[in-house]
Amino acid sequence: MRLSEQTWPVLVSKVRLGSDEYRVVRPARAVENALLYEGRYGAHFEIGKRAAVVLAMAWGLAARSPHSLIHLPLRGPTSADDVRPLDLVLLHHRLAFPVSRWKEVRARLGRGAPHRVTLPPRAFRRASHHPQRHREFRDHLRWSVAADTLLLIGSRTAFELEVHRVRALAEDGPAHLAKYPGIHYCTEIGMGRTWTDRRNPSAELHVDHLPLP
Repeated sequence: MRLSEQTWPVLVSKVRLGSDEYRVVRPARAVENALLYEGRYGAHFEIGKRAAVVLAMAWGLAARSPHSLIHLPLRGPTSADDVRPLDLVLLHHRLAFPVSRWKEVRARLGRGAPHRVTLPPRAFRRASHHPQRHREFRDHLRWSVAADTLLLIGSRTAFELEVHRVRALAEDGPAHLAKYPGIHYCTEIGMGRTWTDRRNPSAELHVDHLPLP
């Protein structure tokens, strides 16, 4: 299965708050077998086979759609550990979106207009090498939690530097789990600079691919 061969059905909503209008893209169907919650060192994501495809498509779209908020509604019943479930929003930093507005935007989404998304193969290729650990490097993903939602914010480069990880979950994970039943298959997506930014310290989005049924 190749992500570039997938067509993703979505709903597109336009929400106006005062003089500002926001375009929100979300899956047309519920994202099943997925749980995102706050962990000790960041966020923790448990996803099944189809949810991994949805995450990868959303990630690729976020990198290439700087004027949209990509929303994955994920909240549902909590796990046995009674964790705090979160939704996920991916957005470009050029939007300068105030995260405090997210709750109001989400409440006004309405039904949305049906649309289909197909992304080219290059959408899932990692960006060219960048000196990520250099002091002057600025293309890090940033994050915030608002209204029970993890918002990941960054440039196209920031998303593309991590896209190979979500691509591997969707394209390689199922085959690997089928070949080695019971193995732990996961990835860690960096969020923020490495413990040097006091306003937005480094954390990780840890993603576990759930065992195949």
